[in-house]
Amino acid sequence: MPTLVTKRGSLRWRGNVQVQGVMRQKLFEDNSRKSERAAFLWEEETRKAVAEELAKTLTVCLTVLDWANAYLNQAHTRFSHKTYQEKRKAFSSVIKEVGPERPVAEIDAAMASKYLSRMARSRSGYSVNKDRKNLAAGWTWARQFLADFPQGQNPFGAVPKFPEERHDRYVPPEEDFWKVFELTEGQDRVMLTAFLHLAARRNELLGLIWADVDFNGNRVRLWTRKRKGGRECDWLPMTRDLRTSLLWWREQRLSMDTEDREHVFVSLDKTPFCEQYYGKPFTVRQQFMKRLCDRAGVERFGFHAIRHLTASILYAKGYSVADIQAILRHQNPNTTTRYLKSLGVEQVRNVLEDGLARPGKVVPLPNKKALGA
Repeated sequence: MPTLVTKRGSLRWRGNVQVQGVMRQKLFEDNSRKSERAAFLWEEETRKAVAEELAKTLTVCLTVLDWANAYLNQAHTRFSHKTYQEKRKAFSSVIKEVGPERPVAEIDAAMASKYLSRMARSRSGYSVNKDRKNLAAGWTWARQFLADFPQGQNPFGAVPKFPEERHDRYVPPEEDFWKVFELTEGQDRVMLTAFLHLAARRNELLGLIWADVDFNGNRVRLWTRKRKGGRECDWLPMTRDLRTSLLWWREQRLSMDTEDREHVFVSLDKTPFCEQYYGKPFTVRQQFMKRLCDRAGVERFGFHAIRHLTASILYAKGYSVADIQAILRHQNPNTTTRYLKSLGVEQVRNVLEDGLARPGKVVPLPNKKALGA
């Protein structure tokens, strides 16, 4: 509403309008009733004009920041934390380059190509292609779900992929895995057995709970967020060696007084640095494999390398690519289900049982007192 202010020694009416952070002001001639009335009328007209201007801007001129926030909000609930962070990084970079207030309608294939090409001068082609993929996915989503979003060509999808210099993943020799394995006991030995026999990803196995272990059906359920449909699960057969290990470990776990009794694998390290995590499920076990590899005197490899080792062992023994793909669940959405249905769980079980049996030697389980962290 109008206020009286002193300007150059005299009182004057001033009109004040603020709509969604936008402030407009106007000084009138004096402090008379006529000027007060004029200030009231000006405020009403200005408030209406500013509101209409903002409404037009919000509904028609979607900005890059509007697009990024809308897409990332839904991505936060649909994808894993790692995938979300990858998408967030891609959008942060493009916002910094083109500006948060730039209308998305101004972004065309030429601008997208110029931006990605500039990124490629200081980053690898693989890294830039990840940004290209995430920005193109965000554009495709916005065309379908955001009102007034441009419906023409996807500018990021129109840019050709950049050349990539990809290096083969390191797959440890089978003998190196067993050298590391021999250094473990208790929970650690059970965990490595599970990684080898399930070809599991790290988060799938560290998040495993006893409800996912079906001893009656001899199978294990693994949950993943690696697919477009969100969090999904697959059942894999439990080999004899894995069943024996998990049965033994369940007996040990039930006898422990830990905060978490639901997860299969929990931290059992009571050293000062790790004591606060005792009895809680693992999240990464970042240094675990590095220390074991160094002790065994072999080239360092991680949990994911064991997944590829499983595939290489089976392939070397002559099993079909289809069998191995079914075990890895390494396909687009629904591929794993399609493979398991077409092959049958028992056929996959035979592949695992025969392919992963350790020739001529039975790995003894530690006694009940051997409870390594």
